[in-house]
Amino acid sequence: MLNGVLVTFLVTNGIYNWDKAQMGWLIGIPVLTGSIMRLPVGMLTDRYGGRIVYALLMVLSAVLMYLVSYADTFHEFFLASLGFGLSGASFAVGIAYTSVWFKKEQQGTVLGIFGVGNAGAALTSMGAPVILRMLTNNGANLEAWRVLPQLYAAALMLMAVVFYLLTYPRKTAHNQGYTVGQQLSPLKHMRVWRFGLYYFLVFGGFVALSQWLVPYYVSVYTMTVATAGLMAAIFSLPSGVIRALGGWMSDRWGARTVMYWVLGSCVIFFLLLTVPRMEITSPGEGILAFRPGTVVSVSPNEIVVGSDRFALVPKPDNPGPNEREGTRVLPTSSSWQEPVVQPGDKVQRRQLLARGVTHIYFQANVWIFTALVFAAGIMMGIGKSAVYRHIPDYFPTDVGVVGGIVGVLGGLGGFVGPIIFGYLLKGTGVWTTSWMFLLLLSVVCLAWMHVVIQRMMRRKQPALVRQIEENQEA
Repeated sequence: MLNGVLVTFLVTNGIYNWDKAQMGWLIGIPVLTGSIMRLPVGMLTDRYGGRIVYALLMVLSAVLMYLVSYADTFHEFFLASLGFGLSGASFAVGIAYTSVWFKKEQQGTVLGIFGVGNAGAALTSMGAPVILRMLTNNGANLEAWRVLPQLYAAALMLMAVVFYLLTYPRKTAHNQGYTVGQQLSPLKHMRVWRFGLYYFLVFGGFVALSQWLVPYYVSVYTMTVATAGLMAAIFSLPSGVIRALGGWMSDRWGARTVMYWVLGSCVIFFLLLTVPRMEITSPGEGILAFRPGTVVSVSPNEIVVGSDRFALVPKPDNPGPNEREGTRVLPTSSSWQEPVVQPGDKVQRRQLLARGVTHIYFQANVWIFTALVFAAGIMMGIGKSAVYRHIPDYFPTDVGVVGGIVGVLGGLGGFVGPIIFGYLLKGTGVWTTSWMFLLLLSVVCLAWMHVVIQRMMRRKQPALVRQIEENQEA
């Protein structure tokens, strides 16, 4: 998230003349690095313990972050971003290290509390631009931008020291001495990849939308970049903080039940968000001649054919979308009629005299849109915890490895999500195709989970399933 703010600032102020593709790579490459490295980092945590791995990861990330302040070309920025993106792998360390200290019944809550750290992304999107303005004296000293990555590097180094001094070593004894192949053996289970698909949606979708919503608000609702950033934070900040609640809910009612609510709610919210802000002009009710005759006169309000008079509905004053006020929940429409004949024309019976026009306008009010986005973000935040709550239940001795691959898939969702959204927008010209993609993904996840649960029920509790089906038929 820091790179997104910093790269945008550097290009907007003309410090570097990178094109859109180069900006996209610099913004996305740390996410990609953090995603890919989650699996090997998770394996290292299972083998050597979270204390040493987490501390070293922060130190290494701090050094590479500091090097950003010396970058002066695209390739230098690319390599530095590739490096400090390692910090994104910290989640795989954290869940493995955190889980070894608590009982199974508390795993969801503690992992949810740990996951609140995602709120740092939202805080950076809001706070880093303010810090940049202060450092550069509102643009008077643009070279002072180099202090920002130094501040982040210092914070990382300080936290590494604090973390190492205030924590204790602990690791899972189960897989000590295992070969790499043995450590990776849990990945042969299909449920690992199913959990990864869930996380691709709830975490990858969260990261993708955190970046995508800013241009969305700017382009669809003509907001400034600063205002769009604040509106996007309404989605990203609560979604990160709510993870603790999601963990508690998963402990209380079970991760599977919570995932049903999460995926079902996502289907509903994404479906509502697929309706675009739009204006449609379509054929309406026209006017036909009663009998053959000659057109005597034509005006905006009336057509006279022989002795027959036909009253017309005149075109109303129809303001454009930017001039409409109020909160319109449902589409509004207006209709009018336009003459298609001229005085002196000979007309036949049932010939068209005036064509009808219907104009439909849907405001997709920004506050209703934001409320739906906020609700979707809350459910995605709860879903992040629920997904990881599954892992200690099914793979109690391989949390690092399984959590790593699930994190890889989720992180890849954050990397490829904006790319997919961009291609969908380019191909259709419709901004809401991003919500259509997330809707389809939610339906696939919900259907897959339901089918698997039904299969498990039939295998383990066939008598109960038959009883339920008989009661439904009765």
